[in-house]
Amino acid sequence: MDSVKSVLGGPGSYPISAVIIAQDDEVRISKAIQSCRLFADEVVVIDGGSKDGTVQLAESLDCRVFVNPWPGYAKQREFGVERAVHDWVFLIDTDEVVSEELAQDILDRKPGLTDRAVAFSLYRIGDFLGRWLDKGEYLVRLYNRKEYGIRNSLVHEMPEVSEEKTVKLNGILWHQGFRSINDHVARFNKYTDLEAQAAYASGKPFKVSHLLLRPPARFLQKYFLHGLFKKGISGFAVSIFWVMYEFMVGFKHYELNSSGRLARHNALGQAEKEKKGERSYAVQ
Repeated sequence: MDSVKSVLGGPGSYPISAVIIAQDDEVRISKAIQSCRLFADEVVVIDGGSKDGTVQLAESLDCRVFVNPWPGYAKQREFGVERAVHDWVFLIDTDEVVSEELAQDILDRKPGLTDRAVAFSLYRIGDFLGRWLDKGEYLVRLYNRKEYGIRNSLVHEMPEVSEEKTVKLNGILWHQGFRSINDHVARFNKYTDLEAQAAYASGKPFKVSHLLLRPPARFLQKYFLHGLFKKGISGFAVSIFWVMYEFMVGFKHYELNSSGRLARHNALGQAEKEKKGERSYAVQ
């Protein structure tokens, strides 16, 4: 009976649905699910078509599991939110773990979730080459779906909430994102594809100045401002990878712009040929 009370958060508590999108991550998803148990009234897992035991493991942990062929990050996240039973939603990934302090803070706040316009951000810290990085970022992860939707973007998909509407939670969300250098490079390649595509789709022009200035600026930010120089090889590697990230986004954006200009040039050329053909036919 006490365990039931701890999950429900006591009289007058507002229930919370934890929503996880998953893809071939049976190694990590268990910790993510278990870390939400203290405050979540249900855990919803949306699987994009895993070939490993992710689905079976989630089901064995009493999650509500739905399989949905991968439509992209934002659409998959929204698919999961729509299938949640409760309006208050907590978003978490398979490689993230809620700290005890964070879980307790969310639990303590459940009776006070009366204003659905208020959203909550948490502090996420990642790891690299076996070391936790001190500098993290605040991300909105707890919100009411009746008030906010998921930002419709190719990458960095999160609830679309203005900063003045957010309250910071206590505790940490541990992001165990590092698997291997090869995996990191592969994911950077995927994410830079998406970011370049988003920039191109929004009509942002390619600027040589960005290509020249952003990579070194990112290194200075990560290595010195964020203090990664204190983390030895791990910190240096992270800073260099961010330089690579900025270069890749810039070059891919340039490539998309160039191919777009070429396609428009070819289309105009074809249209001009067709017009000439029509004029020639009219003369005959």
